[in-house]
Amino acid sequence: MRKSNRLPNLRNLGVALRILVITNALLALIAIILSTNAAEFVSLVTNISAIAQPMLLLSLLLLYASYPLLKKLRYWHGIIAIFGIVLLTCFGLHWLLTQALIFDNLLSTKRTVFYAFIVCTITLYYFNLQERAYSPAVDEARLQALQARIRPHFLFNCINAVLSLIRSQPKRAETALEDMADLFRVLMADNRDLVPLAQEIALCRQYLALEKLRLEERLIIEWKVDDMPPDALIPPLLLQPLIENAVYHGIEPLATGGKITIQIYTKRNEVHLVLSNPYSIKNTRHIGNQMALNNIKERLTLHFDLEASLKSSLSNGEYQVHITLPHTTK
Repeated sequence: MRKSNRLPNLRNLGVALRILVITNALLALIAIILSTNAAEFVSLVTNISAIAQPMLLLSLLLLYASYPLLKKLRYWHGIIAIFGIVLLTCFGLHWLLTQALIFDNLLSTKRTVFYAFIVCTITLYYFNLQERAYSPAVDEARLQALQARIRPHFLFNCINAVLSLIRSQPKRAETALEDMADLFRVLMADNRDLVPLAQEIALCRQYLALEKLRLEERLIIEWKVDDMPPDALIPPLLLQPLIENAVYHGIEPLATGGKITIQIYTKRNEVHLVLSNPYSIKNTRHIGNQMALNNIKERLTLHFDLEASLKSSLSNGEYQVHITLPHTTK
């Protein structure tokens, strides 16, 4: 089971930006409370920022460096460690600035550490609320909604295709049944944690083998995965629904079929997954496709925040989906 409480990913760009925004908003609020007019507010914000920003940036840097160790701790031990890093950083930097006499109007050390404690408490409470909002129950419900897109007609078509092979090609029928069993075993499993990219590719190959049984020469698959990082972690069932979309929305409506191209590569410590397929503007199934894409975007946000993206485009009769996510491993 996944832990109900997890530390925020302190190496995630979205998390860092939220910390910056929350902290500066709280500093502005403190300045508003302590000032009596606009001129005093501006002066106070400037003075507070001069000391607070170095403390904030240094704390973020130290938290970034220590995150691999912090995430191995129990939740509350990690929270205590974060408080320790932040408060010691603020205390130490305040002491250095005092000794260097850079500022002559600094708050007292106790007050500075107290404000740092309040800001850290509010920030961590925000991330705790966010984690509850995207709790495993909600995450699982959204994942199940995505899994429900494995259309019933796909199961019936696969069964019919296997039945047609039992007498003429029993070995191929046996392989197809094994692929079906593996596919639906994954669909019914607890798929809330990240999985290796190689595992997802293997699942996609099994799915496409089943679709190939019924579409035969109408379905052409081109894999460009020589530069694929097999150990890169991605959300489970990320590619398979996209490939199913490509078959359902792109290949099936065309009398002559077409080619699905799947390209995976790394660039600047990012994993790029590009899937393209032919698409007819007359296709009336496009709305369902967009609903699935929005669902996948949401799952990418759940796992990677602002560091992942999904873009889709339609040009010259070709529909393309381009996913970018950070290259993370176990």
